[in-house]
Formats: sequence, structure tokens, C-alpha cells
Amino acid sequence: MSVESGDTSNPTATQGRAAVIVSGGDAESPFTTPTAACTSGLAAGNTDTALRARLLASGHAVFTSPAKEGPGQIESSPGFGGFADGPAALPAEMTVNAVGDIDEAGDCLANFLTYLHQSRAITEICLVGHSMGGLFSRAAIRVLQQRSSPIRISRLVTIGTPWEGSFAADYAAGTIDLAMANGNAVCQTCMQEFRKLEAAHPHGAGSQVTRSYLDDSGWNTRQAGVLADIPVTLIGGDYITDPTGSPEVFPNDGLVQLSSALAAGVAEAVLPNRVRELIRPDVHSIFFADRLGIDWQQALTWDPVVLDAVADAIA
Repeated sequence: MSVESGDTSNPTATQGRAAVIVSGGDAESPFTTPTAACTSGLAAGNTDTALRARLLASGHAVFTSPAKEGPGQIESSPGFGGFADGPAALPAEMTVNAVGDIDEAGDCLANFLTYLHQSRAITEICLVGHSMGGLFSRAAIRVLQQRSSPIRISRLVTIGTPWEGSFAADYAAGTIDLAMANGNAVCQTCMQEFRKLEAAHPHGAGSQVTRSYLDDSGWNTRQAGVLADIPVTLIGGDYITDPTGSPEVFPNDGLVQLSSALAAGVAEAVLPNRVRELIRPDVHSIFFADRLGIDWQQALTWDPVVLDAVADAIA
């Protein structure tokens, strides 16, 4: 599946209401608006482009929040699914450090949402978070509440979000061993590559997307009450299955186990309003699809069924 660069949409969303797509850990994404995107490469990067196009086609006003592999502004990305020649880069304090601390990312995302409120009169926002973008979104919602922000978060959709950590991150942290992959070569490779990635970017994201940080150290517990009035849709992938494997790993999307994506063990006080769960036979992202040589539509953020579900959730 391919999505054209640029933007030809003319959304008719209700004034003051918008959808904001938040990419995940180690992702680079540009700032885009309902009428302006990148004209070189993928219009909104490899996480957000298909989602953005589908939501625009449904008449929503859609923004993508900027994210960079490290602190600072993001103007372009030369890597896989890269982009260039988009709207002017926003300041670093509005740009998520995609390999950094979750709560610091929440501060930056809250700053970005506040910018949309102040510069474009956006008062109601539906957040769509892929992977760690769901965690960044939860942190940002808490920050907005602490600031007594007038912005209303009306929906949260998480796609492949490690609510209770990622098995690959748990391996990198040393809390599970390679044998937990049960001989699955894809899982083993992901675990080993994640360990290398975490070592290369020891700024928080790798060590914090673990069960020991999110559950055992209490990050999830500290989020109690944040989603009290916000309906949540949870979407996960089970492309890799193994009936004999541990539920700490299987089934999974190549990076996040399904039980974590569906927040199976998250307390009701933390997640009181589950309005829908969707399971798809997908991998985590088009990066995984590309490496496995499968169609991009078998990736969570490019699967037409997922895109329709997101559009329905925020309608």
C-alpha cells in the first residue's frame, strides 16, 4: 500500500475539534496540519501517513505531533519512510524525544496540544497513539489536567501500545531471557535488536517500556484517575502466535505482546472506560512489515480495518 506525499484533503470537521496522531518510541514524525504535510517522502512519516489520510478522508481535522530520535526540532528524516519539505518545524519544547523519558515526552506533547489550542482555537482533541505514543498521550493528559488546561480530551485510541511493557524491552532489561521466545526467530531477533537499541539510546524509553517500570515501579498506578472521563479504544496485533509459548510473549505483533496492547492486567482505576478492543493479525509497524517482506497493510498503522476502527472511534 502506498500513500501519496503532500495533501489534497479538505476536511469539514467541527470547528474547535481535532484528532492528533502521536507516534511511538524511536519514531521520527513531522508536524502536519489538516492542509499541509510533507511533499517529499511519506506525507507524515512511516507511522502517521496512512492514519492521517484515512482520518482526513472521514472529514476530521488531523494534526500529527512532531517527534525526533533525541531532543530538538524535527524538520526532515532521511531514514526508512522518511520525509522532508513539510510545515515549519516547531520548537524543541513541543517535540517529543522519542527515545527519552515518558513523562518528559508527556510535557512536550502537552505543550504541543496547548499550541494547537492557542494558535488554532482547538478545544477538543481525540488522541491516537501508536506504540509508546499511547504512553506519551497518557502522560500528556495528566499534565494537561495538572495545568487545569481548558483542552478537553474526548477520546484515546491506542494502537500496539505497551500498556504493561514490551517483551523485547523486558529482555533488554534482563527480566526475561531469550528462551522465552520459544525458538521463534523473529521474536529472538527483535529481542536482541531492542537490547542494542536501548544501549544506543539510554535516555529512558527503552528501560521505561518494561513491565518492571510501568507496573512494578508504579507508573501505571500513578496514572489512576487520569482517564476517568475518557473512552479508550485498544488495538493490538497477534501476527506471531505460539500456542505453547508464554503469555508474557505470545501472541505478539513482533514487539508488543497482545495482552499488553489490550491492557489485560491494568486496573480499572487506571483504565475505567474500555469501549472497544480490536485484535488484528498484524505486525507492529511498516518497519516490521518491510523487514519480514509482507504487505504494509499487515502493519497495525496501515491495516484498512484498523484505520476504519480508528475513524469510527473518534467519529
